[in-house]
Amino acid sequence: MTKLSRREFLIAGAASAAAASTVGGSAFAAPSAPGGIDYPIEKGATLRVLRWKRFVQGDEDLWNENVKKFTELTGVPVRTDSEGFEDVRPKAAVAANVGSGPDIVLGWFDDPHQYPTKLLDVTDLANSLGSRYGGWYDVFQKYGKSNGKWIAIPLGVIGICLVYRDSQLKAAGFEAVPKDLPGFLKMAQALKAKNTPIGFAHGKAVGDANNYAHWLLWAHGGKLVDEHGNVVINSAETRAALEYGKQLYQTMVQGTLSWQDPSNNKAYLDGQVSLTNNGISIYYAAKNSSDPKLLELAKDTQHTHYPIGVSGKPTELMQLTQMMAFKHTKYPNAAKAFLQFMMEPDQFNPWMKAAIGYVSQPLKAYEKNPVWTADPKATPYRDAASLMLDHGHAGPLGQASAACLADYVLVDMVAEAASGSKTVQQAIDRAAERAKRFYKT
Repeated sequence: MTKLSRREFLIAGAASAAAASTVGGSAFAAPSAPGGIDYPIEKGATLRVLRWKRFVQGDEDLWNENVKKFTELTGVPVRTDSEGFEDVRPKAAVAANVGSGPDIVLGWFDDPHQYPTKLLDVTDLANSLGSRYGGWYDVFQKYGKSNGKWIAIPLGVIGICLVYRDSQLKAAGFEAVPKDLPGFLKMAQALKAKNTPIGFAHGKAVGDANNYAHWLLWAHGGKLVDEHGNVVINSAETRAALEYGKQLYQTMVQGTLSWQDPSNNKAYLDGQVSLTNNGISIYYAAKNSSDPKLLELAKDTQHTHYPIGVSGKPTELMQLTQMMAFKHTKYPNAAKAFLQFMMEPDQFNPWMKAAIGYVSQPLKAYEKNPVWTADPKATPYRDAASLMLDHGHAGPLGQASAACLADYVLVDMVAEAASGSKTVQQAIDRAAERAKRFYKT
């Protein structure tokens, strides 16, 4: 690889905005506009990045390859540390509070809103990327900004779909996953009767449990807060959601109360469940296995979206991840240059392709990546950002919504009611009490 000076890298970064991106030998033109951002990198700069552990090997391989390329182009050494999904959030919060640690963190949802004053203002970069690559999806406008300024660069969405065994669904008498709530429950009951139960996480799973709990509530018209941030969880809609959740829980494999993010992957790949919710990582693991049984499982695996509830439109939560750079970094320009580099098409497109769409695009231009059509089983994940609601729904995003998510307020409510450890009303009352500690209106 040709080595460039720091100045040459900055010029090349600007020029790449007008370049076509080539993915797996298939080229498509990215939108072009003059100029990128010019960040004069500090002398002697080094960076430390904390990110979540991969579920898809191609993600990690291409991420590391891109990091190496950044170092070769800029001379900036970058150390990447990986932590489990559940561990990134507390470690990022510690770094923010003590003012030391990683320069950049790949965090979850609106984690940046818990400590917005501790983060670099990246408005110039976000605006540049948006203007050059088709604009940000609306949901990222909400997650990335605080008080009108961008405090994080959205990396993308780990799209969450229903993952199911087509043969087992048909054996239970269903040609496809029903799109309505009553039909979905009947399907789950039929699968249970065939000894092929379903399973959704009810434990401290950052992605899977939150996605399920929020969908369950929203599909029945419930919400944690209203548009003013008033806690309104104690409602007939919430009670309907939890009563439905109790019935659905009876069709599930045992043990979901302790499931974390890897748990449903293992249960599905082990043949313990016929249907769960997950990113494309389950399919990726089966498809790329050398085990004949898993290869057959991959062929039998299909993906679809959640049923539509009372509103008549999708009410899904996806697992959004953002890159945030802390003010305590000694090298803010190097940090911003790294964020930009990873979002440019020459890096982002091959990374998304290598992970077969495990993380879907936050910028609309990247919808054209061939990964979404080369394998039709990946296509449902393409639309994650355009389908999802933000988890603050219907209220504002900010420190209160971030804290409620981090504290698993809705996940615990669903788990308590479903398992019978509390009555439906007791579970609601506890959730309301916890939420009011954060939403002080």
